[in-house]
Amino acid sequence: MRIATITLESFFISLSSYLSYPLVSLGKSPVTLGTLLAGCVVVGLAMMASRVLRGSLRSVAQRRTAFSSSTLYTIERLIHYLVLIVGVFVALSVVGIDLSKLALVASALSVGIGFGLQAIFSNFVSGLIILVERALKVGDYVQLESGVIGVVTEITVRATIITTLENAEVIVPNSEFVNGKVTNWTHTNNYCRLRIPFGVAYGTDKDNMRYVVLEAIKELPQTLLDFPGRAPVVIMKAFGESSLDFELLVWVKPEYASQQSGTRSAYLWAIDTALVDANIVVPFPQRDLHIVSGFRSESGASPASSAEAE
Repeated sequence: MRIATITLESFFISLSSYLSYPLVSLGKSPVTLGTLLAGCVVVGLAMMASRVLRGSLRSVAQRRTAFSSSTLYTIERLIHYLVLIVGVFVALSVVGIDLSKLALVASALSVGIGFGLQAIFSNFVSGLIILVERALKVGDYVQLESGVIGVVTEITVRATIITTLENAEVIVPNSEFVNGKVTNWTHTNNYCRLRIPFGVAYGTDKDNMRYVVLEAIKELPQTLLDFPGRAPVVIMKAFGESSLDFELLVWVKPEYASQQSGTRSAYLWAIDTALVDANIVVPFPQRDLHIVSGFRSESGASPASSAEAE
C-alpha cells in the first residue's frame, strides 16, 4: 500500500514538472504546457457559454414576437463572436502572454495577412459589416452581380450561403456583398412587384382586354389585393411589329416574393387562358415571302429583262 502511494505521488510530481516546464516567455510568467491546457479550457468554456446564451435568447424570442428570425440570427452571431473574442483574450492572459505586448503578435499577423490571409481577413470583416449594417439578412431574396439568384440561408465568418431556386447551395465570399452590387428584393419588406409582358393583335378592344386580364389575375393566390396604392394595372408599352405590346404590373404577397420563376409562370398561364377564353388573339411574328420564278441566262440577265431589251 505504501509502495502504491509513493508511486502515485511520484506520478503527480512528474506530471506537475512536465506541466510547469517553461516553453517560451512572452510576458511576466513563462508559457508552460499547463497554461496552454488552461487556455484551451477557457476557450472551450467560452464556446459553451456562447451556446448557452444563444439557446437562452432563442427561448426568450419564442415567447415574444418582437424578434424576427433575421434579427434573432444577427444577435446570435454577434453574441457568439463577442463571447469568443473575450474568451480568446482571457485564454491568452491565462497562458501567460502579456496583453500589453500584443504589438508583436499584431505585427506578425499583419505579415501573415499580407502574404496569404488577406482574403480571409477581408471576408471576416465583411461578414461583421453585413451583420451590423443588416443590409443583408437571413431569408432575403437577392441577386448578385455575378448572376447568382436565391435566398440567404446562413451568414458565416467567411462566406454567405445562398440557396437557389433549384435548391443548390452557393457559397459566396462575404467581400462580394460589400464590394459588389447586390439587388435585395426583400431588404425593407417582403413585398415585390413583377412585370409580366404580353401582346395582343392590332384592332383588339383594349378596355375589354384589360378587364379580362385583371379579372383573371385576381383569382390567383399570389396577387396582393386590397392594399392601398398597390393594385394591379395593365399599361401599354409600344406598337410592336406584330402586336400591341402591354405589361402587367402586379404586386405579389410576401410569401411569394422569393418564388419569382413559378409566380411569373402562373401569371403568364392565367393571362393566356383568359385571352383564349375571351377570343382575344395573341399574335405571333409573321413575314411575307415573295418568290420570283424564272432563271438567269448565261449573260446574267433574266428572260424578262432580255425581252425588254429586244
